[in-house]
Amino acid sequence: MTRPRSITVLTHQQPDETREAVRRLVELAADRDVELRFPSEEIEKHGIEAGAGRALGADPEGQSDLIVVFGGDGTILTALRAGARNRTPVFGLNFGAIGFLSTIDREHVEEGLTKALEGDFELIRMPALAIEFDGERRIGINDISFQRKPNCRVAILGYSVGSEQLGRVRCDGLVAATPVGSTGYNLANGGPVLAWGVEGFVVSFIAPHTLTARALVVAPGDPLTVANESEVDSVDVTTDGRPVGALAPGEELSVRFQDDQVLLAQLPGASFYHRFRDKFGRLAH
Repeated sequence: MTRPRSITVLTHQQPDETREAVRRLVELAADRDVELRFPSEEIEKHGIEAGAGRALGADPEGQSDLIVVFGGDGTILTALRAGARNRTPVFGLNFGAIGFLSTIDREHVEEGLTKALEGDFELIRMPALAIEFDGERRIGINDISFQRKPNCRVAILGYSVGSEQLGRVRCDGLVAATPVGSTGYNLANGGPVLAWGVEGFVVSFIAPHTLTARALVVAPGDPLTVANESEVDSVDVTTDGRPVGALAPGEELSVRFQDDQVLLAQLPGASFYHRFRDKFGRLAH
């Protein structure tokens, strides 16, 4: 990659943990004449003041060469969605628990910031899942889920792939996950891990009330249609855990695989399998 000339900065909701790293980024960027773009929320969290090479009140979805994230997977997902409009790469420094999407861990911040500022990283092109809800396109980088509302009865969800109806399941919900998201909610449901680069997505069920509901890997060109077949209760629809709205009884929604939607930075020579072993193997100890 070429060296970035402008960088958007995003951090998680614990500014005490990231403030020193942000301060160091400001110093290193000034040495290299790189403009830093701070959205309003970041200015408030970190007390960023006006100065040369700083664009204050920037739109997180605006044009820049790179988004640098100090946070966990949730914040990195937010950055990936923000960068999708202009296909802005996202460089994540892990200040969360697992940080599966991060490029480098917090103990190597200095190295990570240097590589980000020098453009010393590779890009992975990643897919997303898309729905049309109330006339608006929404994407999920990790997953799109359908879940029964709190304090409501078990949901009854019908699901079809292409033109074929495959089943009707009493459950707490259904999750459609990309390869990126297959190590998240889907994995907790007992669904398979899909390596990055696999084309397609996986469907798994949350607490199914049947022995025959099995996870299914869907081909990239086949849409998944989920129908709320409950008689009374709506089900919540979320993208990457963010509420989108409710699917009323009798309504249905189609989920489609969209290739090459976002760009994630990684260190040269890194691989999905190394990341998988490092992040999940470490949790086993």
